[in-house]
Amino acid sequence: MGKRSRQRQKNQNAGSRDDRDSAGWGAGYADIVKENKLFEHYYKEQGLIPEGEFEQFMEAMREPLPATIRITGYKSHAKEILHCLKGKYFKDIQDLEIDGQKIEAPQPLSWYPDEQAWHTNMSRKLIRKSPLLEKFHQFLISETESGNISRQEAVSMIPPLLLKIESHHKILDLCAAPGSKTAQLIEMLHSDMDVPFPEGFVIANDVDNKRCYLLVHQAKRLNSPCIMVVNHDASCIPTLQVQSDGKKDILFYDRVLCDVPCSGDGTMRKNIDVWKKWTTSNSLHLHGLQLRIAVRGVEQLAVGGRMVYSTCSLNPIEDEAVIAALLEKSEGALELADASGDLPGLKWMPGVTSWKLMTKEGQWFSDWSEVPTSRHTQIRPTMFPPKDVEKLADMHLERCMRILPHHQNTGGFFVAVLVKKAPMPWNKRYPKLRTNPSSSSSAQTAGSSAASSPADNPHLPTDGSPEEVEEDGSGGKGDEEAEHEAPSGAALAQEAGGKQDARCGPPPSKKLRLFGYKEDPFVFLTEDDPVFNTIQSFYDMSPDFPKLNVLTRTHEGKKRHLYMVSKELRNVLLNNSERMKVINTGVKVWSRNSDGEEFGCAFRLAQEGIYTLQPYIRSRIIRVSVEDIKVLLTQENPFLSKLEDAAHAQAKQMGMGSIVLKYIPNPNNPTEPQCSIQLCGWRGKTSIRAFVPRNERFHYLRMLGVEVFRDKQGQTLKSRDGKKEEEEVEGEETAAVENEAELENGGEDQAAEPKTDSSNKES
Repeated sequence: MGKRSRQRQKNQNAGSRDDRDSAGWGAGYADIVKENKLFEHYYKEQGLIPEGEFEQFMEAMREPLPATIRITGYKSHAKEILHCLKGKYFKDIQDLEIDGQKIEAPQPLSWYPDEQAWHTNMSRKLIRKSPLLEKFHQFLISETESGNISRQEAVSMIPPLLLKIESHHKILDLCAAPGSKTAQLIEMLHSDMDVPFPEGFVIANDVDNKRCYLLVHQAKRLNSPCIMVVNHDASCIPTLQVQSDGKKDILFYDRVLCDVPCSGDGTMRKNIDVWKKWTTSNSLHLHGLQLRIAVRGVEQLAVGGRMVYSTCSLNPIEDEAVIAALLEKSEGALELADASGDLPGLKWMPGVTSWKLMTKEGQWFSDWSEVPTSRHTQIRPTMFPPKDVEKLADMHLERCMRILPHHQNTGGFFVAVLVKKAPMPWNKRYPKLRTNPSSSSSAQTAGSSAASSPADNPHLPTDGSPEEVEEDGSGGKGDEEAEHEAPSGAALAQEAGGKQDARCGPPPSKKLRLFGYKEDPFVFLTEDDPVFNTIQSFYDMSPDFPKLNVLTRTHEGKKRHLYMVSKELRNVLLNNSERMKVINTGVKVWSRNSDGEEFGCAFRLAQEGIYTLQPYIRSRIIRVSVEDIKVLLTQENPFLSKLEDAAHAQAKQMGMGSIVLKYIPNPNNPTEPQCSIQLCGWRGKTSIRAFVPRNERFHYLRMLGVEVFRDKQGQTLKSRDGKKEEEEVEGEETAAVENEAELENGGEDQAAEPKTDSSNKES
């Protein structure tokens, strides 16, 4: 075949782009008709939509989904970003008209606290027509990359809010990728910026190895030492152990987020191909997996803990049916919490207590007794409402929350909040499985020993160790159900692996099978590691600096980067290295810099970990003003004399090498940022520079009132006074998942950090 003409290809590409613009929403999906008669028939019959609102519901499903953004609450910078958004961008948009049409200004989500989440109906076509909107778009891209704004669907923000996170909570996110909810959880842990190491942590899990790296990319923007990304099947995620008072104990989580895989029919407004692919068999195939994941979640939940179960599906088979089956299995150990007052302003429909099941051929079943034997492998008893009227009433399924798209212009969503009142019944029934006395130090732990149901664990391991017993994740499933349940991919994989007793967790004697990239090890430093000798003296680290929390990613050779994790995550890592596959954890705090050795320390500070590390640093801090920061962020190597007198005097007294540039807000001057700013820098012989990634530079400059935007050619950046900056503009999309995976796999990558070469120590 001959090569296609480049010009013809260019013209075709331009034509297709024009088509997409004129189509507005649904770019590239022009051939998909937003109709599905089976979908309409199914939901009309189920009666989930209030009477007289079905047409509104369907119209809303065909409309484009508004773009929503969330200002991250991890840093105290959130208020400054909100101030910048409202005072600059939203104010300009409010009075804007394009082609005679008044632009609808972004509006805050009424139910999200402190105006930290906003939605807008602006399309990409509109954004291209106005320079003001283009600046707003650039602002969103830049702030998203620096982790200060997350573009996230409105309903996706609900589950973390209902978890009611506090800084000491141990949190498990079972199905975490791509990570927007995980980011919310991290932010909530760090609500108080004065606490560098919150007591709690987030363990974010996903079964897909590649999606784990997307998760890492999301979490890394928040620079938290309290996040760990792991790669496991959520339905049989291993039970972890921690050291407590010199004894090993089971790790139970205060909060569990169970946002399970689902058919996704609530996302039709953004995932348009769901219109074509939707069928009732999707929910029938997923129900068993969803229930197994939910069971595993409550097994790992501490008594008194809170689990949120959520789906982006409106189907009762994936929603109320799973919750009802879970409550029935729990025999009173679980309770549906009433969350009606937790998010004032949010409109939602109460959960239903009756529903029917339909096959893809259109056949309806109202009860398990109606299902022919030939269908028993696809249709399960747990898919139907409980028959016992009294038991059904005690479940309070009306406390579940279903969000319908036409009520507040959102996607469709389902959420339920469960509170664990007592250990799960299959744990209480078989206390003899806990034969290791050292692991039963507390009453709660003894009562909550993890799942080993009679149906699924007929043969006890010979030594009865908690590692082997605790990792059974299928608990609470009866003989009949276990026998007829359609096997999941995980179950088939286990059978192929020759597992005899159907336990989910891998036997401790065998190493975990690795998929995807082979991760570098996590090696913790000892308190007397020689690395600390120069670091201690150079930065004058305080005596309470937790040296034991510092780790590296290599056993041999020179340590290139040093990372830090919180005390509790260190505990988890040290006690579970054979049990779990860790993709990433910790935040980078120091990087090796060969030039620094002659000035007293071979390690320079890393911007990612400065807010974690700075509270322990007692020297090499220069206090800077707003004007100093503007100079440092807009000029590559400014002379010391360009700093204001106070900062100049401090810098002159300081030796060459890595430094902290610290801005402390002045409450008497409200025109300046009212939050602390800390930057990594380098004090050269006659000059000084800030080591801050590009997008963070733009973030801080905007906070200081310097507008940064791209010119028409897209090659340079201009600040408000029109002066061009020296740096070239990067493309909008950075850090592709594949690159992220390579960086993470390398662990000690040099390319990830700007080089500190001889330009930093003027000859």
